[in-house]
Amino acid sequence: MPSPLFADRPAPQPPERGSVDALITQTRRLRGDVDAVRRDASAEADDDDILRRWQRALCDLAVHQLDDLGAHLDQLRAGRPDLTDDPHGTVPAQGRSAGPPAPRPAPLTGRVGSAEWNLLTDEVTWSDELYEIFGRPQEAGPLSLDELPSLLFPEDQALLTAMVTACLIDGRPIDGEFRVLTAQGRVRTLHMMGEPVLDTGGCTASMWAVLRDVSTLRRSERVLRDTRDSVHRRQHLAQTEQRLVAELQQAVLPTRGGALELSRSGAAALDVAARHLGGASAPTARGDWYDALDLPGGDTLMTVGDLTGQGVAAASNLAMLLGALRGMAVAGIEPGALLGHLNQLLETSRQPALGSALCARYRPDTATLVWAQAANPAPLLFRDGTGRALTPPDGVLLGATTGAAYEQADLRLLPGDVLVLHTDGEGRAGTEARQNHLLALAPLLTRARTARECAETIVARLGGAGDTDDACVMVARSRGPEDRVDS
Repeated sequence: MPSPLFADRPAPQPPERGSVDALITQTRRLRGDVDAVRRDASAEADDDDILRRWQRALCDLAVHQLDDLGAHLDQLRAGRPDLTDDPHGTVPAQGRSAGPPAPRPAPLTGRVGSAEWNLLTDEVTWSDELYEIFGRPQEAGPLSLDELPSLLFPEDQALLTAMVTACLIDGRPIDGEFRVLTAQGRVRTLHMMGEPVLDTGGCTASMWAVLRDVSTLRRSERVLRDTRDSVHRRQHLAQTEQRLVAELQQAVLPTRGGALELSRSGAAALDVAARHLGGASAPTARGDWYDALDLPGGDTLMTVGDLTGQGVAAASNLAMLLGALRGMAVAGIEPGALLGHLNQLLETSRQPALGSALCARYRPDTATLVWAQAANPAPLLFRDGTGRALTPPDGVLLGATTGAAYEQADLRLLPGDVLVLHTDGEGRAGTEARQNHLLALAPLLTRARTARECAETIVARLGGAGDTDDACVMVARSRGPEDRVDS
């Protein structure tokens, strides 16, 4: 595929790790060379040699800039956000239509200016760059040391005063940052480095300084810091939400570890097992669910379904739905009426949701299954080596409409029958494909002796890592008097 940029401007590629390491090595080597030059300049420096002092100041600035560059390259190698990323979207994204070349981002370090304040003659000398940094016209003249703090932020004035005092009285070098407000109303952060100049008697005769505009650098560092803090906060919130969802689901779901098995002894009793299939998401993010419950009087409740939503809201809806479902089933409400109540519950909830579901009640005294569905695939019946999908009764999606009615269907199970309940796939095509795959397992499922064996067979054939759709299956096998109960 051709590059979307101009033919003579190939699409920019991210730097390889080897190239970043090479840049870091070159930066460190250059830093060492500059540091050596700085030491030589300091050793040969004469307080009266203005050229030497200027060279030493430039070396100090170069060392600071190389240290900053080294830190940024280390961040780039570690995979953290690069400070040179364009925050205003001026660099075209890969794949965007061609256009004029994007402007280069502003350099992280701005202009460098110099100044000298003579304490004996009160003469002040500023370089042209320093006038530009302060946004001050040259005809207005330079500022004295007494006037300079007036341009600083009030909270930074004490810092500058302390640095200048220590330089003039104690002979200490100046190295610090402060913020100024220019005549044009712009806020700039300046890094000031300087030293006192002593006369023959050892008294301070003047003070010189080099000021570097580091506004862009500090602004980029703040953006990086704020972004990192925001990412950490989001990660913490996401982890907290995942933990709450997991705890809530573990409290209401019938199983741990994604498996369910339910077995009762006796003639015409059901052997039940359920599993999750595939799915790229974590178990706590699943919307599908299954449940099985022994009811008073010997009946067995079986349900599968899928609920929309994510996070704590979806987990709370699921807890509400399963709690209501179990309570109504224990109260003896039939599957069709039960789904009608669930539909009303979701529709009037403070956190509306949609859901598909299948609800079945098995009566062992008559070996009869009564079931209803709400936009969920029909159960699959496997008997005598073959399988078929049952004809579903009418039923719409839960929470989709007011006053929906759900019809019921009856089925009498024979000893050895295998019933597979499952949630839908990704769209109609996905559901049909999963149903066809399940029906193709008919010889294996009808030969199985337990529901657990059936469920493990289905997971082995359909639940591989390549299945990216969340789904679950529940297997119910009707046992005869001769079947052994698998513990």
